[in-house]
Amino acid sequence: MPITQAQFFRSNLLLLAGGALVLLAIVALSLWLTQVSARQFAEVVAAREARSLSAEVLSLAQDAETGQRGFLLTQDRSYLAPYSAAVAQLDASLGKLRQSIAGADLDSTPIDQLERVLKAKMDELARTVTLGERGAWSEALAIVRSGSGRSVMDEARVELGAILGRSEQRLRTAIAEQQVAGARLRWTITLGAIVLIVLAAAAVLTIARYVGELGTARAEVDALNVGLEERVRQRTEALTRVNAEVQRFAYIVTHDLRAPLVNIMGFTSELEATAAPIKAYIDAGPEATPAAYEEAKAAVSVDLPEALNFIRSSTRKMDGLINAILKISREGSRTLRPEAVDLPTTLQNAASAVHHQATEHGEGITVDCPPLKLRTDRLSIEQVLGNLLDNAIKYRSPKRPIAVTMRARRERTGWVTIEVEDNGRGIAASDHERIFELFRRSGTQDTPGEGIGLAHVRTIVRNLGGDITVRSQPDAGSTFSIILPPDLGAVQRSSDS
Repeated sequence: MPITQAQFFRSNLLLLAGGALVLLAIVALSLWLTQVSARQFAEVVAAREARSLSAEVLSLAQDAETGQRGFLLTQDRSYLAPYSAAVAQLDASLGKLRQSIAGADLDSTPIDQLERVLKAKMDELARTVTLGERGAWSEALAIVRSGSGRSVMDEARVELGAILGRSEQRLRTAIAEQQVAGARLRWTITLGAIVLIVLAAAAVLTIARYVGELGTARAEVDALNVGLEERVRQRTEALTRVNAEVQRFAYIVTHDLRAPLVNIMGFTSELEATAAPIKAYIDAGPEATPAAYEEAKAAVSVDLPEALNFIRSSTRKMDGLINAILKISREGSRTLRPEAVDLPTTLQNAASAVHHQATEHGEGITVDCPPLKLRTDRLSIEQVLGNLLDNAIKYRSPKRPIAVTMRARRERTGWVTIEVEDNGRGIAASDHERIFELFRRSGTQDTPGEGIGLAHVRTIVRNLGGDITVRSQPDAGSTFSIILPPDLGAVQRSSDS
């Protein structure tokens, strides 16, 4: 039984609605699972920080006790240096420990008890140091020999051990929850993709059947189909190009965002490994060897800062990548406003904006453009020209002065071609397409940049209905060619139809 037009549209509408619902479900679940993972990651960080700060607090208490005993035994004030340093840092470390415990959603009772015990210990140390400074050495030593300080210190170790144990348990729980959330996210995407593939296959079968039935009527509309086929061909090429760009964009984003994440995970493991010598030194207590002390000191002063610096650098890189993606996304959603643009004036204004830089390093910029107008978005054209001129100056050749030429002409098809030619370093043939990809650069990386400029330019030009290409050879300069439709409004109307 032949499929009617109404049946065709109804079945595809149902398939489209089903696909939209599946996509919405995937997006909603992905957002929720991402939020859950982010919260769990924050708890992991807080638990690790609580564990690290617990060791730091115990170390400070021991340093204070060591300095006090050295002073009382030797009656030499130089031994008070570790005591004074520990007293100065202890309150701040306790405050950070309290914050970390709160961030890890742990019970605050042990920290309250720990603060009480450490206050008692610090009061005892301060009292004996004060007696020693007054010359009452026997009274101070009597307090030490009474053993009250040791019992308080043992109690502090018990409380710190409780905090460490709970932090470790919370850390394991949060990591397990993260793994569960990740597995759920993978299953959500996988199952959603399967459903979408099934819906797409059903839609393809329906379309294939309908198109097959329309083949019998094709002879009657051959004349009309000439123009239609050209439009379909253009749209197909555009869709193919967009699909390829989406695939490249998805690969670039997942690859470049994954790299800093891998660094963060790697150096997080380094942080865990760094804690081993510190823990060994703490567990050894007064019996710790000088070698153990040196290992713990190296871990605190060298390994920990190095790992934190790498983690900080990776997060900054991720932030830069995300901002670049948002910039490209905003450009794609900006409303274009076609207006009459006088091309010679526009080219001359763009050249004037960088005239000082160009003449400072070379011969300046030459504009070769006959009287020419087109209807397009003025801001977009200015952004494209400004970016290309900035690149011509930035990537100039050290072997010769800058010489840049801007040309424009109208093709026989009515379209307009704009060329920006420089005599800079040039680009290898293998990189002619790569330079237009997001986060990709070519040649020697001796100038600052993130690899988003030309990707941004291509996005703008294609939003205007045109395209951009490059001709270049290493050390022979580059020529960027922009081809634009004469009327952006007509392109927009054609796309809407």
